[in-house]
Amino acid sequence: MKHLLTILCFALFTGSFLTLSAQEPVNDNPIYDYAEQQLSNTDTIPGFETKTNKLKISGTIYQSDGVTPAKDVILFIEQADDNGDYQIKTKDNGRYMHHRGWVKTNTDGQYTLYTFVPGAATDPITFPRRKGLKKIYPVIIEAGKAEYNADAFLFDDDPLLTKTCRKRLKRKGADGSILKPVKQGDLLVATRDIVLEENTSEIK
Repeated sequence: MKHLLTILCFALFTGSFLTLSAQEPVNDNPIYDYAEQQLSNTDTIPGFETKTNKLKISGTIYQSDGVTPAKDVILFIEQADDNGDYQIKTKDNGRYMHHRGWVKTNTDGQYTLYTFVPGAATDPITFPRRKGLKKIYPVIIEAGKAEYNADAFLFDDDPLLTKTCRKRLKRKGADGSILKPVKQGDLLVATRDIVLEENTSEIK
């Protein structure tokens, strides 16, 4: 059992990279499909209106000092559906995840996403295959810099988010990635602030 928990916690820290890489298209990265859109600091994930566990995530993105709001930063998210299945679509010989969205922070670094609580997906690194943590995968896009994965959004009431996983998150400084949604009307509402990485590579 202890070995299984270790595997699941390892998956917690590697899942975002594995998922993004697995669905990368042949000719282009799907996180840049927003090129023809007019981005704002609010977006709604496809399928939001039909879901039971509707979720509103709001927060502020800060510069690496953790104090200064970061404006015009693009936050991309992708996730499984409410059954834990990744609905893969195709476009121009590439693949992308259907449940995805983009926001661009305003002058105060603020953003809001309307989405839903994803189901637990089958973890690809376990055998026999087991369900993993419920996750929303975020990617940060700053002008002139290479994109990078932020810590996956997790859920406080997830039974697989064990004490061991929480301790590892705290040591990693990623315990702020755990969402604690509160019911407000027909919405679950959660806050997720993000501090940008200090040393990110520039696009050459």
